[in-house]
Parts: sequence; structure tokens; C-alpha cells
Amino acid sequence: MRTQVAIIGGGPSGLLLGQLLHKAGIDTVILERQSRAHVLGRIRAGVLEAGLVGLMNEAGVGARLQRESFLHHGTNIAYPGGVFHLDFKELIDQHVTVYGQTELTRDLYEARDRSELLTLHECDGVTLCDIETKNPFVEFVQDGKSKRLDCDIIAGCDGFHGPSRQAIPKAKRREFEKVYPFGWLGILSETPPVDDELIYANSDKGFALCSMRNPALSRYYVQCDLSDSPDDWSDDRFWDALKQRIPKAAAERLVTGPSIEKSIAPLRSFVCEPMQWGRLFLCGDAAHIVPPTGAKGLNTAASDVHYLWQALLAFYEEHDETGLNTYSDTALRRVWKTQRFSWYMTRLLHHFPDLSEFDLKVQRAELAHLAENRAAQVALAQNYVGLPY
Repeated sequence: MRTQVAIIGGGPSGLLLGQLLHKAGIDTVILERQSRAHVLGRIRAGVLEAGLVGLMNEAGVGARLQRESFLHHGTNIAYPGGVFHLDFKELIDQHVTVYGQTELTRDLYEARDRSELLTLHECDGVTLCDIETKNPFVEFVQDGKSKRLDCDIIAGCDGFHGPSRQAIPKAKRREFEKVYPFGWLGILSETPPVDDELIYANSDKGFALCSMRNPALSRYYVQCDLSDSPDDWSDDRFWDALKQRIPKAAAERLVTGPSIEKSIAPLRSFVCEPMQWGRLFLCGDAAHIVPPTGAKGLNTAASDVHYLWQALLAFYEEHDETGLNTYSDTALRRVWKTQRFSWYMTRLLHHFPDLSEFDLKVQRAELAHLAENRAAQVALAQNYVGLPY
């Protein structure tokens, strides 16, 4: 087999890149380790920046998103000193869009199906070969048969545990990591959201977040110990913990019900430099991970896709390799800014086990400053809705 761009990873970033390239007449083949059902079964965040929504529209797959998504013009932040509202519309005249990542991935799969583009699932033993030459190729096993895919470019969109990043020589890459001493326990419940907008809550008992997927489907999170298992948390225990961490008025109107999904996500920050090596280019979790505070994971992957898509257009249409040669530097400038914001939000809103009394007072003062200072609110709003590409 031969294609122009081999995309490793059939998650939203790989699918979005494939669709954008298809619209430009550039051929792609996607290789995915898991089954399609497994990919669509992942429950992920659904707060989308304007840049990602724009890319979906540019790729011709934004129709259902436009019909079924919800525009959020602000968010609520609660802390022991009170609760305040950040009005994105009033502060910077922008908004975010709430639309489940699973639904976004489904839209991209269906568009790829309609275009009869090749997506190979359950590909094992994926190995990236000759990436430092102009003739790279990928070897893999599917249905027990060894196969080879020749290409011009390899896009590594295969997440943290995929083979793409490992294909960059260890001596040539630097990896930066920060592991946080807690996780998020999240549940999905068929209940109406407690509020029209998200609630981020800092409390003495730990962080909590109230989010939603649609008017009848809610997503809630509470900070938990890394040693916890979802089995340790009954639904009743979860609801009790959530009520104790969110504002009293919200707790009183909270509608509870059985969880239909429950999982724990550890929190960490990670960046790999560089994000390219030879004809290999990394996108998304293959190159960087952020804690979920601020919802920058998928959105930062989308900015990678934007930069790589533009570079590939110039490469194929104008024989200009400038964008490819500078891809890593360009992407990393924005990556580190989103890392900073995610780190800031995580430090601001969580209860850290090693917080001294001084640290706690400073954290509370920072929240009070944010509640009272318009310039601080503008800066947070600009980062939350998404920095420009």
C-alpha cells in the first residue's frame, strides 16, 4: 500500500487531520490499534475552543455540532470566600462550545466513511521505519498478516502510549513531566445539569467540577486520592462528596441518579521536544498531555492539527517545506502556553496535600483577586476560550 500521509491513530486528532487533508485532495490512510467501537466508547471532555469548531467546519463535518452543541458565554468559580461568574461575552466577546468528544469523533468517522477513505483498525506491532529519509514507511500486523504502508509523511496522532514518539531517538528528545498527587473521579449520569454553565469549585474537601453533555446528561467530577478505585466510590458517596464541595444553592438543586459511567483519571503534565523528527510529526497526546483543568487536551491537539495541516498544504501545493521544518517550534510555543494555563488552573482550584497554611492563604487570596480584578478575569477568559493559532 502507498499513501501520501500515513496517520497513526484513529482518535479525533488523527481523524480531523485526515478529513482536512482529504478536502485539499491529499491522500491519507489511518492506522488505529483499537477497534472502532473502543475508540467511540471513550468518555472525554467536551468543552471546545472556537479554533477547534472552526477546523470542524473547515473539514466539512461541523453540521451536527452546530445543531446540537451549546454555547457557553461564561463559567462559575466557587471557593470558600464565595462564588463568582466570569462572563466571557462581556469580558472578551467570545464563548466556548460544549459538545461531547465522543460525538465529535463519531462525526469524523462518518464523514470518512462517506468519502470511502481507508481506516484500518486493530493494527498491532506498528513500527515506523526510515523516518529520517524522504521515503518513510510503516509496518504493522492486521488480521494476522504483516503489512507495509509506504508514504511521504507520517503523522503520529497515537497518544501517549503509541509508538510514534518512541520512534524519535531517545538521545534526541527531551521529555518534561509533572505528576500531580491526586486524580479526578468522574461520573456520567442521565440527570439534568445543575447549572446552565460549568461550575469549578475549590473547597476545603477538594476540587469539584459540574459539567454537562446535553439537557439530560451530566458529567461531574470530584478530586480523589490516586490510590482510589472507582469501586471504592458508590454513587451515594460520590453525590455526598459533590454536594459538600459545590455552592450550597447548587447542592440544593442538584438532581442525582445512577451513574452510567465512572472512572478515575490521574492528573499530569507532559511535553516532548521536539515534536518532529525527519518525516515524522507528532500531534496531540503523542507529544503533550495537560491536566483536565481548563479543558485544553483536545483543544491543544487541534492546534497541532492546524499547524501540520497548513504545513502539508504548502508542501504539496507549493513544494514549500518551511512549515514542515518549523512545525515543532511553532506548535510548542502554543503548547507551553496551554501547559502554563492548565498548571495555573490546577494550582488555583485543587487542595494539595502538602499545602502549608501560608500556601492556602495565598491560594485564597489569588481566588479573591480573580473575583475582584477585571484584568485578571480578562486574562483567564482569553486563555480559557482559546489562544489564537
